[in-house]
Amino acid sequence: MTRAKGRGPTGVPIIGQFRSYDRTWLRGDLIAGVTVAALIVPKNLGYAGIAGVPLQNGLYAAAAGAIVYAIFGTCRQISMGPSSGLAAVAASAVLAAGITAEQDVASFVAGITLASGILFLLLAVLKMGWIAQFLSRAVVTGFLFGAAIDVVIGELPKLTGTEVTGSNPIQELWSWLGTLGEAHQATVVVGVIALVVVFGLKAIAPRVPGALVLVVGGLLAAALFDLGAKGVALVGDVPSGLPSLQVPDGQLMWDHVGTVAVAAVALVLIGFSQTAGDARAFAAKHRYQIDINQESIAQSLANIAAGLFKGMPVSTSLSASSLNDHSGAKTGLASLTSGVTVLLTLLFLAPLFSILPKPVLAALIIEAVVMGMMNVPEMRRLARVQKFDFWIAVAAIIGTLIFGVLAGVVIGIGLSLIWLVRVATHPEMPSLSREPGTQVFRESGEHPDDETVPGIAVIRFDGGLFFATADALEDRLREVIQTTRGLTGIVLDCGGINFVDSQGAAKMADIVSLAREADVNLRLTRLKPAVRAVLERDGVIGRLGAEMIHGNIHRAVEAEQTDAQKQADAEQADAQTEPDAS
Repeated sequence: MTRAKGRGPTGVPIIGQFRSYDRTWLRGDLIAGVTVAALIVPKNLGYAGIAGVPLQNGLYAAAAGAIVYAIFGTCRQISMGPSSGLAAVAASAVLAAGITAEQDVASFVAGITLASGILFLLLAVLKMGWIAQFLSRAVVTGFLFGAAIDVVIGELPKLTGTEVTGSNPIQELWSWLGTLGEAHQATVVVGVIALVVVFGLKAIAPRVPGALVLVVGGLLAAALFDLGAKGVALVGDVPSGLPSLQVPDGQLMWDHVGTVAVAAVALVLIGFSQTAGDARAFAAKHRYQIDINQESIAQSLANIAAGLFKGMPVSTSLSASSLNDHSGAKTGLASLTSGVTVLLTLLFLAPLFSILPKPVLAALIIEAVVMGMMNVPEMRRLARVQKFDFWIAVAAIIGTLIFGVLAGVVIGIGLSLIWLVRVATHPEMPSLSREPGTQVFRESGEHPDDETVPGIAVIRFDGGLFFATADALEDRLREVIQTTRGLTGIVLDCGGINFVDSQGAAKMADIVSLAREADVNLRLTRLKPAVRAVLERDGVIGRLGAEMIHGNIHRAVEAEQTDAQKQADAEQADAQTEPDAS
């Protein structure tokens, strides 16, 4: 575990940061905090729209996440808040639970946020963060891509002012295409302009905060042209004021406990991988240390706070964190400043968002998910590097589109586990041959011109030897014995075996017997001490003979050649003495 220097007592890192605070950092921290707030305020309006909660709830979560993480997190550049991916999971949970009333939706989203925070805390206490590794990067890429498509299709009716039907995104898209003839002209104009502005700025001026420009422009257009009177739907009432502590409706949570559990697991799997990776990257860049377990605790407390203050799930925002870093953030004071700025926005500016046109909000949401969740370069990389990973990502996309975002996460976890089992139970067992003029043995398939040693088969086993792989090793060696003419010895390179269980040890004993029955010498090389200890306890080394264990492949091959020569000499001597005896 890595720990941050100057960490405060009882797991409060910001105290340690303040104790060693350099006053020259203050300007950078304050500027970074305000700059990040200008980015996240409009973006979190969009994230709230994705989750289907009141817009102010997105700001509640942004403030809670930024302030709590600043206090308890060990990474000084991280900006914690809602994200498009987490919002999509929350929205899918609401849809799966069949909740429609706005108050119930807000309570339910806050509830799954609280549940994810408690689950984070449990994993941190038990030090089980490794569970997040069961969701592979290919699955996450595919799931987020599919969720983004789902969100985009869900926002299309807001760009045209029409109503759609359908139980999945494909049906909704078909329904939307059928309503284009009924599109509201003013709404379409506003939506198209909003899309052009936000994507245009991203293309030609990526450093300009497109979301902020879009929201300000939308508010000005609504006021100047009275868009509401022209039939353009507006966001509606966004009250001012700070959030109050409110425990989510326990009965509502219990009524949908299965959905809550799946959503909480999904939020943790996605959130943990994002935060841990980003924290390590920023810490390495600025040459300080972080505490991964403390990071889990900080993310837990941030989600608990967001859940208790009527918010939504929070995690690392890479775009906001990068802006925080580039703007000069040196400590958690920058994140505190962002949180306080969001609170001031809630106090004095929140009602202004009431006249924000819905097509502008839709454009904001579409830009957020397209740029934040549709990772086309990564899909191309997967297709180029590993086709199997690419097709797993495609399967996650299809599963998400057909069965929904939550189901897509479950499908993704299942695909990850299937892939893990497949890899674990199908270890590589290549034949090796010798590089000419050396003592180096390499894979024969990669080096077809290398030398094979007559009468000796050299096999390398890559993986743990346990109940799921033991039969595969026996089958491989049986195949070698049956198909190799003139075989006198097998050299099994065990350098890749780092674990053996009781069944693996028993199978190794069976392999020893198999080799003897076939009149073939079995030699083991590069046995790790822990693996050898297990084989010794099970009597395998005793049955095989300590002289059949070698430090490397070259010594094992030399020993086998020497024994084979002795055997040949003995047989020749016996053949010569037989006539004399007669």
